[in-house]
Amino acid sequence: MERLSFDYPASGEKPKRAHVGVVGSGDLEILLEPSADERTHVAIQTSVTGFADTWKAVLDRFFEGYEEAANFDIRDCGATPGTVMMRLQQAIEVSRS
Repeated sequence: MERLSFDYPASGEKPKRAHVGVVGSGDLEILLEPSADERTHVAIQTSVTGFADTWKAVLDRFFEGYEEAANFDIRDCGATPGTVMMRLQQAIEVSRS
């Protein structure tokens, strides 16, 4: 089990809460809620160790285009980078509806 955390600048606009995905083989769960400050915080709990650089690359790419101040709590069970990106986009979509 590995825990990772990343922070990104944000605009200050706050999203609504969202929950997407499930913790299961090859998938992940994301809980999204507004941030208390004007930053985006990402906390990851993953069953797969040694992939911090991959997580950083995927998140850096995603947060180039996302500027709302939010907390992302991610619980991973071996999801691929494509699945991570899809779940992040899904969480944003749910938070905006």
